[in-house]
Amino acid sequence: MLLDSIRTQLDSLSKSERKVALAVLAAPSSTVSQNITALAKSAQVSEPTVVRFCRTLGYDGWHEFKLKLAQGLALALPGANEQPAPDDLAADLVNKICSRSINTLLDLRNNLKPELVQKALDILSRANKIEFYGQGSSGFVAADAQHKFFRSGVPTVAYTDPAIHSIAAALLREGDAVVAISQRGNNPALTRSAKLARRGGADVIVLAPSGTPLAEIATLFIPIDLVFAIDPYTPISARLAYLVVIDVLAVGLALQRGPEFRKKMQNAQKALQEFDMQFDSFIG
Repeated sequence: MLLDSIRTQLDSLSKSERKVALAVLAAPSSTVSQNITALAKSAQVSEPTVVRFCRTLGYDGWHEFKLKLAQGLALALPGANEQPAPDDLAADLVNKICSRSINTLLDLRNNLKPELVQKALDILSRANKIEFYGQGSSGFVAADAQHKFFRSGVPTVAYTDPAIHSIAAALLREGDAVVAISQRGNNPALTRSAKLARRGGADVIVLAPSGTPLAEIATLFIPIDLVFAIDPYTPISARLAYLVVIDVLAVGLALQRGPEFRKKMQNAQKALQEFDMQFDSFIG
């Protein structure tokens, strides 16, 4: 939710903006019910500082920020912020893990900017080839992206080895596109490869948290601001958010390329089903 985004960006805020952030985090429900003057007084800053804080987070101003905060608090499910405990029953685990994943997706839906998605689709639709880079758990997202995108009719590959994506990035040229995926945004090898790709003229779409080294390199940056260090299970929900963004881009690209292309995709799916039927008959 929005509160997670604020926590993620605390270190990148100015001293006065950080005061506003801490005031919001200390009493989010009160923030929703009060006006900008009351929040400024609570944070011991000026009203223009509150507006700058809202804009730093990507909102037009106080009213849009307040609306998003209210939506997030209203949609949040019980159990989402509770850590799994050793004495939890199965029912407790189901509630906590599912609620956390649902809240992650609700937050993504409320904060993923459609105009950024459209700009990404425009880049991908005109690309000569698309390469996905990711390491660790983000490497799984990159591999999933390659699986979804290879049917787009554009040459597509995923690289999860830092040495390999470094070489690949150095060979890219204008008209190529990279989607760099990182749940932390500070991986040195991934950042270096993104720089190499930009140097060669390729577009680099970055999926990562705001205020990170990788985000600063992007041709187009799509922020995914989530909290990771709460407990060992949080990255599972975070990865789900990244997978959904990949799904949005894959489906969007298929739709943008028109009905003739979708017919080709349907033919490919039909061929796969026929193969599965033949294989089942063979082993049966």
